[in-house]
Amino acid sequence: MAADYPVTFDVTRPQKFEKPQVFLRIIVYFILSFVSGLAILGLPILAAIWISQKGSQKFLEEDGPKIKGWLRWIIALYAYLYMLTDRFPSDTPDDVRFEVQTGGSPTVGSALLRLIYSIPSAFVLGVLSWVAAVIWLIAAVQVLMRESYSDGLYDFQRGVVRWATRLLAYHASLVDPYPPFALDTGPEPAPAM
Repeated sequence: MAADYPVTFDVTRPQKFEKPQVFLRIIVYFILSFVSGLAILGLPILAAIWISQKGSQKFLEEDGPKIKGWLRWIIALYAYLYMLTDRFPSDTPDDVRFEVQTGGSPTVGSALLRLIYSIPSAFVLGVLSWVAAVIWLIAAVQVLMRESYSDGLYDFQRGVVRWATRLLAYHASLVDPYPPFALDTGPEPAPAM
């Protein structure tokens, strides 16, 4: 487990999943899937613009919290779509834990180069997302039959969303270290502050 990475994601599993939420997820996925693409491509560009206007430290201090809020909502949306939680993201999703220990000295160049540097991680995440789509179908059938699905499938989905979480924080220039190539599937302890 990449416990020393400065980005933490975990989610509280519901006791049971509501059957109507399965169908709602399908509708929400097609409507909001565009948000995911914008976030992945737009975050480095937005970070570069703000870094050029304010410098790296002011960017992390002033804009970092705002970007963390956006990422928190996007990650909560991922958790909902990947069937990790049954709650559509609200202003303060209490069942999703997302924490970032910002750091480093991002520059305009480093922010833009993240689009290129992250291609290997994004490729692996893309492959994992295809597997996660198949797992989602299996989980959806299990939820429709018994209002729950197996722990192993749940853990895999959590691992994929954790990978995406780390990649998004890296893309936003909130952290300097490259996201680990690790499918951490278990519960994640809170980072030491």
